[in-house]
Amino acid sequence: MIRVREVSVIDDEGEALGTLPTEEALSIAQDRDMDLVEVAPTANPPVCRIMDYGKHKYKASKKAHEAKKKQKIIHLKEVKFRPNTDQHDFDFKLRNVHRFLGNGDKAKVVIFFKGREIVHREFGMRVLQRVAEATEEDAVIEQQAKQEGRTLVMILAPKNSKTKKGGSVKAQAVPEKVAAPAVVPAQAASAPAVVPAQAAPAPAAVPPKQE
Repeated sequence: MIRVREVSVIDDEGEALGTLPTEEALSIAQDRDMDLVEVAPTANPPVCRIMDYGKHKYKASKKAHEAKKKQKIIHLKEVKFRPNTDQHDFDFKLRNVHRFLGNGDKAKVVIFFKGREIVHREFGMRVLQRVAEATEEDAVIEQQAKQEGRTLVMILAPKNSKTKKGGSVKAQAVPEKVAAPAVVPAQAASAPAVVPAQAAPAPAAVPPKQE
């Protein structure tokens, strides 16, 4: 609900109508079968726009949906090797690494050591080196080989910023929660109350701000 007595009004064609009493602005919106929407409540006076609010919300939602479709969420796909992985198993897992990179995802290459294998860490480093050499045309090393407990970890990222399907690769953002603007439907506007001359109007109650 718009509680101030005067507002700065912009009509549905984008033309500034100037500062008007709120009741008059509501009447104009009613005549056009539209809503009076508060778009800048902190301005002095607050700025309101005459618009079809339902149509406005639909267009904004459609635009956000189209933007989201063009984005690619990057996933981190894990592929595990052993320090003594045979050639057949190595080739199979390497194909998975290539596939993940080709889809625009990152690949987390993990070498897992059992028992006393951890003593011969160099064998795991050789496997990581083979993977890095086999993927050098498709990937860059985002994280060099790093020991984490009984594992060695290397992270590869795709070189190309475009996915197979096209569209920019972007990290997904958490949308901020934006409070909906005050909307006064034109058809629901009530006639202003008549105050007798001798009676002073009671001050308007200001509801507490919601956190």
